[in-house]
Amino acid sequence: MQSLRCLVRCTVPVALAALLLPMAAAARLRVGISGSEPFLVKQPGGIGGISADVWREVASEHGFAFDLIPQASTQANLDGVARGELDLAIGPISITPERLAQGDIEFTQPYFFGKVGVLLPLRDAGLWTRIRPFFGMAALSSVGVLLLALFVVGNLIWLAERRRNPEQFPPAYLHGVGNGMWFAIVTLTTVGYGDRSPVTRSGRVITGVWMIITLLAVSSITAGLASAFTVSLAQVPAGGIRDVEDLRRRPVAVVAGTTSEKWGRRSGARLSAQPSLEAAVDQLAVGEVEAVIYDAPALRYHLRTHPDLPMRVARFSLAQETYGFVFPTGSALERPLDVSLLRLSRSGRIEAIQQAWLD
Repeated sequence: MQSLRCLVRCTVPVALAALLLPMAAAARLRVGISGSEPFLVKQPGGIGGISADVWREVASEHGFAFDLIPQASTQANLDGVARGELDLAIGPISITPERLAQGDIEFTQPYFFGKVGVLLPLRDAGLWTRIRPFFGMAALSSVGVLLLALFVVGNLIWLAERRRNPEQFPPAYLHGVGNGMWFAIVTLTTVGYGDRSPVTRSGRVITGVWMIITLLAVSSITAGLASAFTVSLAQVPAGGIRDVEDLRRRPVAVVAGTTSEKWGRRSGARLSAQPSLEAAVDQLAVGEVEAVIYDAPALRYHLRTHPDLPMRVARFSLAQETYGFVFPTGSALERPLDVSLLRLSRSGRIEAIQQAWLD
């Protein structure tokens, strides 16, 4: 008897799924779409993009007929699924603990792994930005070490030459060491005026060692300053936003109803919620905000399709995110969708779709 009950418990769910799945395939699925490029892209022949193309692969595998129904926002898309008005929601919809805790919606396994990025305006480097690398700790410490080396060599030359070469290196300490430092400087710069030169053996040994040291020192200092100068200019952000901490109390645009709002609040920025990425970018273009927080792939795609925009995606990110499709809790679509997404991922098909839109 107990084994019979166990058999019933195991068989009934499978039978229901087998019954409901053909019904779902026969009826036209109501698929809500929301989000930005490159996940949903309007084309002459319909809707394309990463999310749309992955969904079509899944639908083709199971023979699903469907209608794509545009939604005003990601939140509206999720609400439509929760109320039973939609059978599925697709787009760049982040899988978050808060959304999973709702209880009336579920996510498929992830089909995309991305990051929350920051869009910053570009600007021409000003005078201070150009010369600032020469006043950094690395540059100042290099100059300090160089001056100390000149002082030491000046003293050594003076000690070696003051008795046999008093005309060029007088016995008086300040005068003699000053001449010694001058000799060290002209040797360092390879100018070699010839007004002073050592005549003692020890003085010549010191000079030879100093020449070898200066060859290595000048090359290292020049390379270090050039590197610092190049890196500083390459990282010139308008408003001085170099990392997440710099976003605190700054005016930043986000897209309403997306996880960019959550990460914007966590960064401590003063948020300006916009209905779309385009509206947020427009705010940045006119200087009403100092940055835009949104999905990094969408930001890069927007810049690629708008090369005239003087903007760039920051090197730092706020968080990593995963995207999945959304369906009502208890939907018969759960198992077939997960299996198909896993199969497409293992076969490399999802990666190929992503590369087609992002590369």
